[in-house]
Amino acid sequence: MTPERAADQYLRHITIERGLSAHTIAAYRRDLSQYLSWLAERDITDIATLTPALVAEFGADAASVEPAPAATSLARLQSSVRGLHRYLVREGHTADDPTGRLKPPKAPQRLPKALTITQVEALLAAPSGEEPLGIRDRALLELLYATGARVSEAISLDVDDLAHGDVLRLRGKGSKERIVPLGSFARAAVDAYLTRVRPTLAVRGSATPKLFLGSRGAPLSRQSAWLVIQAAAERAHLSAHVSPHTLRHSFATHLLQGGADVRVVQELLGHASVATTQIYTHVSVDTLRDVYVTAHPRALGDL
Repeated sequence: MTPERAADQYLRHITIERGLSAHTIAAYRRDLSQYLSWLAERDITDIATLTPALVAEFGADAASVEPAPAATSLARLQSSVRGLHRYLVREGHTADDPTGRLKPPKAPQRLPKALTITQVEALLAAPSGEEPLGIRDRALLELLYATGARVSEAISLDVDDLAHGDVLRLRGKGSKERIVPLGSFARAAVDAYLTRVRPTLAVRGSATPKLFLGSRGAPLSRQSAWLVIQAAAERAHLSAHVSPHTLRHSFATHLLQGGADVRVVQELLGHASVATTQIYTHVSVDTLRDVYVTAHPRALGDL
């Protein structure tokens, strides 16, 4: 089987049978395109002839380009290639998996950057409460911080997803659904948007069930949501870089600082593994010292 045909079958598999998101499939497609180009340069026309040494050589070549790719990009590239070869073995197209002994590159563990509670409050208060789009922007920001939703999850929400009152149904990676509480501040902001703004925006475009709409009545795009957050950060005079994921990081960090169990936060974030959530449990030495001094009966005393 040619590498091109193998990759095509694999991409159809992850699209139709596994139901991965369009964003994930696009990433796989880019990675496999790079792999196919490398194989074509070496005149490899039968994917069954690949050996562990050749696949390792591909990985080394991918890592040696300038500027040097991030470890996370290399890890994803390797994951895409490994997924392809495992699929081919499982379907009986090849007898051996040449990626079986590959070791993924170690990605440096970066602590997520979270805003302070004061900074979050300034960000949420930044949109104008009098202008229609300001009311919409406030609703979006409040919802992101109240639920820890990814921005893609927020803009994918339908109005009916709010039908359960104080909880919200989110659809995450792999179309997995989870239910998260919606706090009173966020609920009030969303209700104000639904009653005062969305009906006006909706008549400007074609009928859509999406909760958040743009100025012309179309569903709010990911890029537009990013611009909403950037504009609010500028109005709030926040010097730190603020992205859609910053509110998600802040949501998790503030919950854990408030005493929430890490497994509860895992469920709220929609993480498949608690190990992903545990990165938020890092606390500073100062925080540890404060807790110790407050909680331990013999931490302080008359000397």
